[in-house]
Amino acid sequence: MFVENVRKSHLDMASTHKKVIVRKMNRDSLPGYVGSNFIVEDKLELLNPAGNVVLIELAEIKAVHFVREFGDTVIPARKTFTTRPRAEGLWVRLRFRDNEIMEGLMANDLNQASPAGYLVAPPDTRSNTQRIFVPRAALSEMKVLAVIGAQQRRRKPTAADDRQREMFGEEHLV
Repeated sequence: MFVENVRKSHLDMASTHKKVIVRKMNRDSLPGYVGSNFIVEDKLELLNPAGNVVLIELAEIKAVHFVREFGDTVIPARKTFTTRPRAEGLWVRLRFRDNEIMEGLMANDLNQASPAGYLVAPPDTRSNTQRIFVPRAALSEMKVLAVIGAQQRRRKPTAADDRQREMFGEEHLV
């Protein structure tokens, strides 16, 4: 019965925790899991593979890569877009304090903005890295290259729209 409870709690944990690899400023990387609220008092709360909770100062972190699988290659092969992105959002260029440059897409929604950092979709969506959280302290510069919105059809202007009725025509004025 104890083993069943342990397995059950482990399965519950897997559904609410995401796999990440934390890249630190000193080039070290740590694998682990984070919950939905992974920033606590300017620290990243990481559950390491041994099952211990580790708190890491945001000032020590370069990027948190949300990955499909743990592996050796954390750094995406492509760091910039080859053409204009097709998805909606803010196309941004991030310059890290060590002068590394990376581009990505951010949500164009202030409700999703965090004072701690930015959640960015990398240029290569088919790589192991699905999203990247970049603390503000890790950046020296961030530029918005373009605002990419949904395709909107533009109506051709017409001289007189027959759907609009005249409300105050001469025949109604006395």
